[in-house]
Amino acid sequence: MVEEFAFDSTTERRKHRNGRAGWVEVIAGSMFSGKSEELIRRLNRARIARQKVQVFKPRIDDRYSVEEIASHSGMTHISKPVMTAKELLSQIEEDTEVVGIDEGQFFDMEVIDAVNELADRGKRVIVAGLDQDYMGKPFEPMPQLLSIAEYITKTHAICVKCGQTANYSQRTFESEERVEVGATGKYEARCRTCFIPHADKPTVHE
Repeated sequence: MVEEFAFDSTTERRKHRNGRAGWVEVIAGSMFSGKSEELIRRLNRARIARQKVQVFKPRIDDRYSVEEIASHSGMTHISKPVMTAKELLSQIEEDTEVVGIDEGQFFDMEVIDAVNELADRGKRVIVAGLDQDYMGKPFEPMPQLLSIAEYITKTHAICVKCGQTANYSQRTFESEERVEVGATGKYEARCRTCFIPHADKPTVHE
């Protein structure tokens, strides 16, 4: 369970109505590493604690559902699809205590200010997303969100080629677009040794 901290009297504006300060948590890793599953787990725990929760996802991500965030393992949680960080911020209700954001890498750079503002307003903000793109390069705005987060969780998958710890999302189809929403069949989890920073043929299991 995450420990809560309160700022001193000079930053009273940052305190929540119950006297507690907000903060930012980031869950980052490759595809198939359990990021969304961990986000859903934390949101469910918040609900069990009777905290008011709002959850958002980028409208572009409709792989499993339009109005749910979903893990590759099948876990789901109701969410609101939004186009921009500004739209997300406009839908936050005053008494919301926990804000969940999935697929943070698909949001515009304004999400950084939005997340900071929500934390300043006393809300716990949990963001899950890819920290690297298909080329193995930092996937903005995730690096910036990592830098402002009080708590960071790095998740890992299993390399489909050798079984080692996987930290990369291998694209298995030809495209030069940075954003190509997909899952199994389009991407694989790969370790540093097996990762190729361009499209590679999918692994064939005997």
